[in-house]
Amino acid sequence: MNVITRVFKSLFLLELLRGLRLTGRYLFARKITVQYPEEKTPLSPRFRGLHALRRYPNGEERCIACKLCEVVCPALAITIESEEREDGTRRTTRYDIDLTKCIFCGFCEESCPVDSIVETHVFEYHGEKRGDLLMTKDRLLAVGDKYEKEIAAARAQDAPYR
Repeated sequence: MNVITRVFKSLFLLELLRGLRLTGRYLFARKITVQYPEEKTPLSPRFRGLHALRRYPNGEERCIACKLCEVVCPALAITIESEEREDGTRRTTRYDIDLTKCIFCGFCEESCPVDSIVETHVFEYHGEKRGDLLMTKDRLLAVGDKYEKEIAAARAQDAPYR
């Protein structure tokens, strides 16, 4: 009985007809196209984009050089160097993120005890050379300063900014 069914299916090409039926169903359906630069699709509140380093309201950087983000990064994309200041606190002298290695997992953001490193909703960035996607401490702080209002507003209403 099983052999007869197989021969019948292969003789009348039932799998092919099923596939053509599925294709025909979507062939005449209304197409959904987004004209990207003018129209933008909504982002998920959990979207993780460009990294940023935040500052305290008095202007001092938040990062205390605990190096948890460097340790937890599965792609080894973060490099941190630090030194102790005169007042006994430890701060970073170098904080680099290589975006060509980064997998945007968000572990760095979750591990930070002082909410220093965040991933913004910015997805419109590019690099023409490899060095363009190496985010140094100065570039990360500049991104944080530029988007601090959005980041702080999302944190204040307890909504995830990732």
